[in-house]
Amino acid sequence: MAGSLVFKVKRSQPELVAPATATPRELKLLSDIDDQNGLRFQIPTIQFYKYDPSMHGKDPAKVIKEAVAKALVFYYPFAGRMRELAGAGRKLVVDCTGEGVLFIEADADVRLADFGDALQPPFPCLEELLFDVPGSGGVLHCPLLLLQVTRLKCGGFIFAMRLNHTMADAAGLVQFMTAVGEMARGATVPSVPPVWRREILNARNPPLVTFAHREYDHVEDTKGTIIPLDDMAHRSFFFGPTEISAIRRVIPGASSSSTFELLTACLWRCRTRALQADPEEEVRIICIVNARSKFNPPLPSGYYGNGFAFPVAVATAGKLCASPLGYALELVKKAKKEVTEEYLRSVADLMVTRGRPHFTVVRAYLVSDLTHAGFGEVDVGWGKPVYGGAAKGGVGAIPGVASFYIPFKNKAGELGIVVPICLPAAAMDRFVKELDSILLKQDQPYKTFITSAL
Repeated sequence: MAGSLVFKVKRSQPELVAPATATPRELKLLSDIDDQNGLRFQIPTIQFYKYDPSMHGKDPAKVIKEAVAKALVFYYPFAGRMRELAGAGRKLVVDCTGEGVLFIEADADVRLADFGDALQPPFPCLEELLFDVPGSGGVLHCPLLLLQVTRLKCGGFIFAMRLNHTMADAAGLVQFMTAVGEMARGATVPSVPPVWRREILNARNPPLVTFAHREYDHVEDTKGTIIPLDDMAHRSFFFGPTEISAIRRVIPGASSSSTFELLTACLWRCRTRALQADPEEEVRIICIVNARSKFNPPLPSGYYGNGFAFPVAVATAGKLCASPLGYALELVKKAKKEVTEEYLRSVADLMVTRGRPHFTVVRAYLVSDLTHAGFGEVDVGWGKPVYGGAAKGGVGAIPGVASFYIPFKNKAGELGIVVPICLPAAAMDRFVKELDSILLKQDQPYKTFITSAL
């Protein structure tokens, strides 16, 4: 199986790819949503592409590298470096130096088929497919993108990328990747012109915080770190129509709830039970909500900055674990409904008044829905990827806090969602049992689709 797959990768020396033509030398301020502490990290994505006979003789690394250089002419801030503006309360600014993004080309002694039929995180040898160039992984004074194209023995290839999250969210990154794909296929300009305009999401003057924003509560970790870092299990779980129907069946009146809401409620309670949190302590579910369409008028087409909020639901661990799933579901739905234009403006105001705090990670679980982000649509000349999206779960400052919902087709051809989960090994075993207790099928535990820990 893919989880036990071991292979060798031969890499070239990392190089900087600069914009293909001269670009403006200037400073560009990030928005007050972009530069909050919770986004000051690097996030990895990965795309797997099959061999295409029509592209025979073409080197994907060369094609993509040239396309990146052309796309950077339009997205030239990505070729700069991040700085903190002196005397401005840790305000981030992009120094558009034109230095370029880091690029690695590589060859692996493995075929795409060797990864198995079910491509999903965690991927074997990920550190080889997206090499962490020493000194490149910081937020400040480092390349804002790192890209690696790894050619496979079958003629397919893997295109992995690491993004400084302060620069863009999933929608913004896909917009850039789409532009790279268009350039690779012969376009001279992107179909969607990039829009900077980060001032749209700056704090008001004077700032006015109008929501409680409990996602930014300062919470003491009274019981010690809930996620130990030395014994982590990474697994992925598939939720197709059968699994979602099973969850819906155990919640009366859930017919009007979305798949995201049902799945989030289910995972939050299962995870809380598995971690055996103190019943008296508060636990949180943080939902990433794209706020682009919440604005009037909506954020401009082509805006590639961070345009989402972190609404949170809070409950005591005891109440959450003892209550029916409908309790968790209603809390999730209420949190999502909070997000409006005013909500995001209130977040920006909170950032400048409270020193750009990190969202709360103590006894928190964060979920991000990538099912509509478009990673699976990025075509660099070899057609759509067989997998495109998050490279792993549990990314960010604290491993285990975050999960992504990734569109996926299983071996039976069912369309569904795959969710990477990162938990301590003992908690992972309990998590699986909790899921099985919900996904009952004719009095037998429904066999959850699981990718083994690496």
